[in-house]
Amino acid sequence: MFLASSAFADNVQIKNFAVKENPFGKDELAIVATDTAGVIQEDVNGTFKFSINGFDEDLAFDNGTAFYHRKLNKSSFLYVKHSDEAGSTSTLYYIFKQDNKLTPIRISWIVLIAIPCILILLGYMFRKLIILAVVLFCLFIYFNHHSGLDIGTFFETVFDGVKHLF
Repeated sequence: MFLASSAFADNVQIKNFAVKENPFGKDELAIVATDTAGVIQEDVNGTFKFSINGFDEDLAFDNGTAFYHRKLNKSSFLYVKHSDEAGSTSTLYYIFKQDNKLTPIRISWIVLIAIPCILILLGYMFRKLIILAVVLFCLFIYFNHHSGLDIGTFFETVFDGVKHLF
């Protein structure tokens, strides 16, 4: 009877997640399954497929937490995507490395659109600032490329954000 009831148990799905510093590993990250309020879903156990910066990874979750065992040598962007039968969830993070501490900063797709739009608007409104706007835009592109955010990831983040808006 117990086996029959466990066969019909609900499959646990990861709908939201957060990236945090791994407290057990130096220069490593942990991916935590959360609900919409940011509370850890401790019922998430097992192996789930994630795509991290375009590479497929099987992450083993235990009590809602999985450890990503790749060491980060410098500050960089991290694009994390989880897909299952219910759909996909993706988030872009900037991992700021300072001394021996990693600080994940979630980057919204709105910020990715707002910065170039503001620079274009400033250059259009104030003709004298057009050279400054072009220089700042070039620095924005260089910083993104140097930190690991390519143009494909940029547009994928924006399209995922717009898709989830509707």
